[in-house]
Amino acid sequence: MATDALPVVVVGAGPIGLAAAAHLLERGIEPLVLESGDHAGDAVTAWNHVRLFSRWSELIDQAAARLLGPTSWRQPDPNHHPTGEEWAGEYLAPLAAALGDRVRFGHRVIGVARRGRDRIVDAGRDTEPLTIHVHTPSGEVRFTARGVIDASGTWSTPNPLGGDGLPATGERAAADHITYRVPDLTDPQELNRYAGRRIAVAGSGHSALTALVALAGLAEDHPGTEITWVLRRGDVGQVFGGGDADQLPARGALGQRAKAAATAGYVRTVTGFRTAAVERQLDGRLILESFDGHRLEPVDEVVALTGFRPDLSWLSEIRLDLDPVLQSTRALAPLIDPNVHSCGTVYPHGARELAQPEPGVYVIGMKSYGRAPTFLALTGYEQARSVVAALAGDHESAARVELTLPDTGVCGGSGLFEESAASACETSDTSAETGCCGPADVELTLSVPSRQ
Repeated sequence: MATDALPVVVVGAGPIGLAAAAHLLERGIEPLVLESGDHAGDAVTAWNHVRLFSRWSELIDQAAARLLGPTSWRQPDPNHHPTGEEWAGEYLAPLAAALGDRVRFGHRVIGVARRGRDRIVDAGRDTEPLTIHVHTPSGEVRFTARGVIDASGTWSTPNPLGGDGLPATGERAAADHITYRVPDLTDPQELNRYAGRRIAVAGSGHSALTALVALAGLAEDHPGTEITWVLRRGDVGQVFGGGDADQLPARGALGQRAKAAATAGYVRTVTGFRTAAVERQLDGRLILESFDGHRLEPVDEVVALTGFRPDLSWLSEIRLDLDPVLQSTRALAPLIDPNVHSCGTVYPHGARELAQPEPGVYVIGMKSYGRAPTFLALTGYEQARSVVAALAGDHESAARVELTLPDTGVCGGSGLFEESAASACETSDTSAETGCCGPADVELTLSVPSRQ
């Protein structure tokens, strides 16, 4: 059966998925974007209050800009750092509108397979189209496609608080006092939840630093607010980043603000702590206990910002080659593994590194990194361009990956769990630096102190 007339299904109407759709359309390939949420950038709007590291000039895909050109869209100030709300409202929503009915909202992909074949069958894998099983507002439907680009991200699957990658004992039962997102203290309900309370912030990536800055400001305005910063690594090391050496100045500035907050007396730091259990007290407060039996003082709320992981459940019937450690595309792992690389700067890459054993299937965007950190929108846009070129048969363009990424300004040793001999030691001195680098908790960021 000829598949050239079939669309390429793009899973996810976030920035990378919509960029892929724009590139497909420019190549004369019909895209079909399936988004589980009810609007473009559904995950982005979940962190509306967070300001991105990158400027507008680094957040708009070139093919998307060309598609938007003939419309009434006005390109924002290229030097402005937008919030999540601005990115979604001023770019992603107009881009989805320009794509029209090629974008389907409320469409949750629940499975992808080769038509009439499970993953065991060899025959026909390079000739039969792909089938995409989808939950829609009208019920379950099945689409047929020539290719699938998974740009669904990782936002829906945050890592748990538990230090072994599984929810700590009691974590699920205490879910009403644990959040896995950066608190929005501009929301009166959120403000009331944290003001004057004891709060534990777990994590050492950009989301955790953002939360520390916000909560330290809250503590300054609301006496009685106490913050305990919980890190899995044995010392603070270079968690605060490269400062002035970071080529994304807003990212470097965030680290410096977090360092100032941590040394201003509002934050108590606990290092070498890997949470094993969450115990609810009679008064409703929570006690975190580590694997070595160390117990923290009771807290009212826990902000667990320990990164994200990919949801691979609906890809079970296609053939993927993933790294066994990171769950990333295997060829990317040597470039992005934080156990090996401490700098946080990733080499540009494209269709060659992202190719899967299943013909016509690519995982791009944050999900392509699995559990690894430091993803930038620029990286995803170049991935989309290269992958679409490959799907269009333009292998020369697909192989020509030209992208200069901003350096983090942080380098030193390597090793995700490189640490001192101290375990669960409390300190108010967070300025000490050692030779170790890299985040203690794998956190994925899309040009934004969240994760993003």
